[in-house]
Amino acid sequence: MRDETKCLHSGYTPKNGEPRVLPIVQSTTYVFDSTEHIGQLFDMPTEFMYSRFANPTVDAVEKKIADLEGGVGAMCTSSGQAASLFSILNLCKAGDSFVSTSTIYGGTVNLFAVTLKKLGIECIFVDAEDDEETIQKAFKPNTRCVFGETLANPALAVLDIEKMAKIAHKNNVPLIIDNTFATPILCKPIEFGADIVVHSTSKYMDGHALQTGGVIVDSGKFNWANGNFPDFTEPDDSYHGVIYTKDFGEMAYIIKARMQLMRDFGAYPSANSAFLLNLGLETLPIRMERYCENALKVAKYFEASDKIESVSYAALPGDKYHELAQKYLPKGTCGVISITIKGGKAAAIRFMDGLKLASNEVHVADIRTCVLHPASATHRQLTDEQLIAAGVNPGLIRFSVGLENVDDIIEDIEQSLKNV
Repeated sequence: MRDETKCLHSGYTPKNGEPRVLPIVQSTTYVFDSTEHIGQLFDMPTEFMYSRFANPTVDAVEKKIADLEGGVGAMCTSSGQAASLFSILNLCKAGDSFVSTSTIYGGTVNLFAVTLKKLGIECIFVDAEDDEETIQKAFKPNTRCVFGETLANPALAVLDIEKMAKIAHKNNVPLIIDNTFATPILCKPIEFGADIVVHSTSKYMDGHALQTGGVIVDSGKFNWANGNFPDFTEPDDSYHGVIYTKDFGEMAYIIKARMQLMRDFGAYPSANSAFLLNLGLETLPIRMERYCENALKVAKYFEASDKIESVSYAALPGDKYHELAQKYLPKGTCGVISITIKGGKAAAIRFMDGLKLASNEVHVADIRTCVLHPASATHRQLTDEQLIAAGVNPGLIRFSVGLENVDDIIEDIEQSLKNV
């Protein structure tokens, strides 16, 4: 099936007499006919047992997203941050390190540089645009993975996924890609060598600002038995000696994440949240097409304005990432544009406060146009050096183009630029 069809049909196939629409299984628990059956599930949880780590409604959405990304399995989480956290904790423990590109979401920078550091896990940040030899210097004997974003939030830098996959695999570690802004409609990182894909499903996948969630997708292609990951190849004493590579084969990573991390942390979404997410997924292809169409027109308008210092949007022919976008994102580069207004932070705030149609809010990738000033909001906790590394300057605005009539969006921009 093609993506448009997968978004409507993957994950849930009703049997004779069953509901056409994915049902909400609003139950925390399930009934079994014997104590022995329940005991067996605690040895090998292959059925729905408790909704802290598995639920039929969520399971259907997980299967749909895995199909869209070309993975063997997926696990939804209560937020995108939880997905990023679990993707690392499934591989790293105290004393380990991992490599991440510096141009990533500010909240993820803080998670990696501060919170994981407190847990004894070192994040080594690299410039994704450096050559392979320079990036290689960041690797240590205890390095367990590489992390990057397809489209960086908010710098909108396009990652050379194949290059990063080559470097990661040379060091016998997996590549994790945050594909939130691109979605599998615009880019499928697994096809370019990524091993794990994460998303904040709160963004384009949902599209309507209705639920907070995340997801981890396992490609099933990485060799966990290469000697670097004994937790995958040796018995797990917390699950009665399960050996993930032996007992679950190509699904070792995602099963381990569920059996260990979701079991212990319980950051699982509700059935109702998954139901709402599924509604968003059903229209994702047609929405992504319109986001890209609207955003390109808006980006060209910004580019032509004498009040705009710079525009970052990889679909523009003059953008520094245009060539990479042609390779990895030929269908479009999402609806998010980063602009820098002449006059710095004060001018940026005047412009944002003068918008009438676009909302000034802490969100992005919505059906409605919204704006944010990253340096004073999502990236506020970063140092000046970290802001520069993340591609954020004081005057930068993240402009998320929605699905309104594009002429109305441009008219709103035009009237507000008069305040600058």
